[in-house]
Amino acid sequence: MTSGQFSITRTANLARWNLVLLTRNRLAFVYAVVMPLLPLLLLLTGDRGAPSVGASAITTMLLVVGLFPVYYNVLAQFVSRRDELVLKRMRTGEVRDAELVASIALPGVASALAMSVLAVPVAVALDQELPVNALLYLAGAVLAVVMFSAFAFWTAAWTRSAESAQLTSLPIIFIVSFGPLFTSIPGLPDVLRDLAELTPGSAMSEMVRVGWFGLDGQDATKTTLDFAETWSAAAGPLVVMVAWTLIAISLARRSMRWEPRS
Repeated sequence: MTSGQFSITRTANLARWNLVLLTRNRLAFVYAVVMPLLPLLLLLTGDRGAPSVGASAITTMLLVVGLFPVYYNVLAQFVSRRDELVLKRMRTGEVRDAELVASIALPGVASALAMSVLAVPVAVALDQELPVNALLYLAGAVLAVVMFSAFAFWTAAWTRSAESAQLTSLPIIFIVSFGPLFTSIPGLPDVLRDLAELTPGSAMSEMVRVGWFGLDGQDATKTTLDFAETWSAAAGPLVVMVAWTLIAISLARRSMRWEPRS
């Protein structure tokens, strides 16, 4: 590996190359473009236009864009390039480690953020209100893609092949999906609810409920928070998301493997 300054141009060129490879992989393309849109169909069910229905649909959409275009695709691409010794060869030239990491993550991250933004006009067209605090919603989306990218590079450390990523990715998928499902169970003991709220998926859900729909608490079904009130209401889940993001980045930096196991 050579040392030197991070190059935005070089990173953009590598990211464009990774995007081309992504579009040529039909399964990866479906993960990046088709699957993120499917949860928005939930906006057509139940009490159309109700904030609780919208919160469920948008939360599911954010989980899908985080887990598939970002987490799973980044994991599979990194492992595949590592096993083919592409990363090893590129590190012997001018390319920096940070450029390799960013370029692999950027296509999935761009897709996820684009879908997060596209969800706004789609939801409004399906009778939902505009976000009460769009900044909080955007912050949740950005933190989510950074966190999932870092978790992907961490998971790659013990993933031996792109095929085995289907198994090694399951713990993170379970942990992230577990929170929103568990906290929605009626009559859940407070201790278990408090633990579930510390999961990244639950924090993402609460960021959506507060930032977009102004819902105060897990059981709220009507908008009661205004723009100013959403900041204090989102403080808890925002801290949880930041903490998980920092943990994921730390784990990824400590365990990064650039060559296949011997």
